[in-house]
Amino acid sequence: MKDSTQGNRRLAAAGTRRLNWAAAAILCLTLGTAPSAVAGDWPQILGPNRNGIAQGETIAHNWGAAGPRRVWQYDLGSGLAGPAVVDGKLIIFYRVGNEDVAEALDARSGTPLWKVTFPTRYVSTISTDNGPRCVPTVHAGHVYLMGGGGQLHCVKLADGAKVWSRDCARDFNAPDGYFGFGSSPIVAADRLLVNVGGGSAEAGIVAFDLKTGRTLWQATGELASYSSPVTARIADKDQVVFVTRYQTLGIDPASGRVWWKLPFGQRGPTVNAANPLVLGDHLFLTASYGIGAVYARLGQNEPQEVWSSDNVLSSQYTTPIYRDGYLYGIDGRHDVGIASLRCIDPKTGNVVWNQDGFGKASLLLAGDKLLVQTTGGELRVVAASPEGYRLLASATVCGEGTFALAALSDGYYYVRDGERLRCFDLRGN
Repeated sequence: MKDSTQGNRRLAAAGTRRLNWAAAAILCLTLGTAPSAVAGDWPQILGPNRNGIAQGETIAHNWGAAGPRRVWQYDLGSGLAGPAVVDGKLIIFYRVGNEDVAEALDARSGTPLWKVTFPTRYVSTISTDNGPRCVPTVHAGHVYLMGGGGQLHCVKLADGAKVWSRDCARDFNAPDGYFGFGSSPIVAADRLLVNVGGGSAEAGIVAFDLKTGRTLWQATGELASYSSPVTARIADKDQVVFVTRYQTLGIDPASGRVWWKLPFGQRGPTVNAANPLVLGDHLFLTASYGIGAVYARLGQNEPQEVWSSDNVLSSQYTTPIYRDGYLYGIDGRHDVGIASLRCIDPKTGNVVWNQDGFGKASLLLAGDKLLVQTTGGELRVVAASPEGYRLLASATVCGEGTFALAALSDGYYYVRDGERLRCFDLRGN
């Protein structure tokens, strides 16, 4: 290892500690093939392909001492859900009082365009934040929203008109879990798929009609996680990969048939929050709390484990970024106070380099640059290179408690903390 490596360590001893509410913050992370989007759009969690990669985006990092230019800011209520950006509209989901609020802003100016509200009674048993956790999913002129209490809504992108709503907690007897509902819905096979977690009702995974919200199928007795599903083509089958509370599943989106299972997770005060990464014909999974990482080969039958370890890249909630054969991610936990930025080789399980004392953060990729947003509000631009840690620029862009996932669209960077949503120009013009 390079750069302040402390060597291999296990986090299992800390896994029995009370879960910190910050672990809920980045509940919705992932990779896969998304619904088609216009260039520059950021229509769902972690971008067009749910992998944190901003396609065709280039950013400048010669900000100077003042940092990147802030274009606008907008006051919000509570919540941990990051924004989506489609057709020049930014969609943000938050809570004020006893209402969840979905609002559209002009992405370039921050001007409000429409607002729609939904009643909510959700109260988290652990987190101090009772707002929504999930990034909106935008598809074919509609916006799909999941509230912290399990209320699923569909509104029109054009004007926010309500189309339908479902109460997943009530309809499928689904428990809140540690931090409420936090797995972002995904569109596949003309259906909206959700890790509802209604295990007792055999409604672990549920498919809804996009236009009406009608239940099309429900399958498995799996409990919910905070990982968001991804689409993939595996063994000549279109599949949606779900990480649930204790399993990873390959699901036929049309019928709900389970093609394969891979155990992942463990009982106790643990969380599966990072999203699955389908890397060609392999699968990468990661979690903290003594669970660790798994790299498995995908094929016609059950996945075959290549390696597993709690000493490589054990992420509490950050989905790693893949570039040119290497993964970049955060190893460690927010609540324990031990976290480092790492580059690993997923094929071998080797740690290529490690930057200790980095702290918890979420990651996006633009070209050959990692945008690393720390929970303390600092944006760092780091070279996405296996040659070692190289900081290119840094600036404070938000306040303490910046847990929500950011969005990057046409060179503009959108990020929220506990109070405000901000837009920064990273084009460098």
